[in-house]
Amino acid sequence: MIDHNQSPDEPVTVALPTVAPVPALFDSPHSGSTYPDDFDAAIDFMKLRRMEDAFVDELYAAAPGFGAQLIAARFPRGYIDANRAVDDIDPAEIDGWSGPTKPTEKSRVGKGLIWTRLHGLEPLYARTLTGTEVQNRIDKYWMPYHAAVAAAMDDLHARFGCVYHIDCHSMRAKGNAFDPDGEATRPDFVVSNHDGKSCSAEFIDLVVAHLRGGGYGVSVNDPYKGAELTRRYADPAAGRHSLQIEISRALYMDEMAIEKNAGYDALHAHLTDLSRVVSAFAAAQGKAVA
Repeated sequence: MIDHNQSPDEPVTVALPTVAPVPALFDSPHSGSTYPDDFDAAIDFMKLRRMEDAFVDELYAAAPGFGAQLIAARFPRGYIDANRAVDDIDPAEIDGWSGPTKPTEKSRVGKGLIWTRLHGLEPLYARTLTGTEVQNRIDKYWMPYHAAVAAAMDDLHARFGCVYHIDCHSMRAKGNAFDPDGEATRPDFVVSNHDGKSCSAEFIDLVVAHLRGGGYGVSVNDPYKGAELTRRYADPAAGRHSLQIEISRALYMDEMAIEKNAGYDALHAHLTDLSRVVSAFAAAQGKAVA
């Protein structure tokens, strides 16, 4: 994992640049593996762990050495999902919820802000969560994570006139019936920008070309378009560019054992170089508008 300089109780790690800063930000909202004491899920712990984007924060850990910031969640996505809107809640799934609700297809199948079913299949809990519990998770985990991302985006934009943000994820090598692509085998990478709405064509083309240059298969905006962290903070017309990268876990890990496989080192090297390329690109754009 990335270096944790803050208290072990903090819900988010912010790794600042170790060289001159550039307007680039990487964030990993689903790589957290510190499980809160009150997460009383009723399924096998290894099944919970398979919900994590395991090792993704490590794959991009070199980014601060090129001037970028790197933000990573410590809490698991199964506890609360930082890549969902705060109102993506099905009130029928929560006992006594009185907050705002705007349920999506994700929450309908149990994969909204608060996951209630494992990838839409197996129930996570033997009981119904209360509204008080959900609000506590929002206040102590979702809000601090988004505050960190928002602060970094605002600071970099104020200093450089632009910011280039990559939201870092991994995906199961093959989906299931509740996924947008069904049970299809997935490509090595899916890069997405909400069909052009969250970043410039130049930025996404740079990333896609670099990944394909390493011999990887890359899909663009299919089956994923991006989610809350790219939607919420993007405004390309104002110089705020966000895109999402999903990596097939089969490239770098044993999905069942949650252990790195023989492909990890090569992928890590390629993503380290991607961090360098993106940081250099962001630096050049920042100079152009400074």
